[in-house]
Amino acid sequence: MNLDSKGKGRFIKSFDFAVQGILHAVKYEKNLQFHLLAATVVVSLSVWLNLSRIEWMFIIVCIFGMFVLELLNTAIERMVDLASPKHHPLAKQAKDVAAAAVLCYSFMTIIIGSIIFLPKIAHMMAKYIS
Repeated sequence: MNLDSKGKGRFIKSFDFAVQGILHAVKYEKNLQFHLLAATVVVSLSVWLNLSRIEWMFIIVCIFGMFVLELLNTAIERMVDLASPKHHPLAKQAKDVAAAAVLCYSFMTIIIGSIIFLPKIAHMMAKYIS
């Protein structure tokens, strides 16, 4: 793809906007801060347990999928607040459904994490006990 200087500048500027969005969410969104902390714990545990490449792929998809959903949920909440500053049942439903998507994905990540981590932790505990 051949981009002129104006196109390149616009392309690079879009990354700056994206980084600003991430930094804003990290600074102000408590749920995203929680997920960052959880991701740090999961990555540390993954290194300690020496996960396989396939297991790492599932962990990475879970972590980044959660970040993406939290960012989308935040964007939806902001847009709904902008479009409907007063309480409206449809605005509440839109926000609730977006939050439900994050909750469903959270359940999936817990299931995947349990499948990956529980047998490894159980095996380590069994070795420690005997």
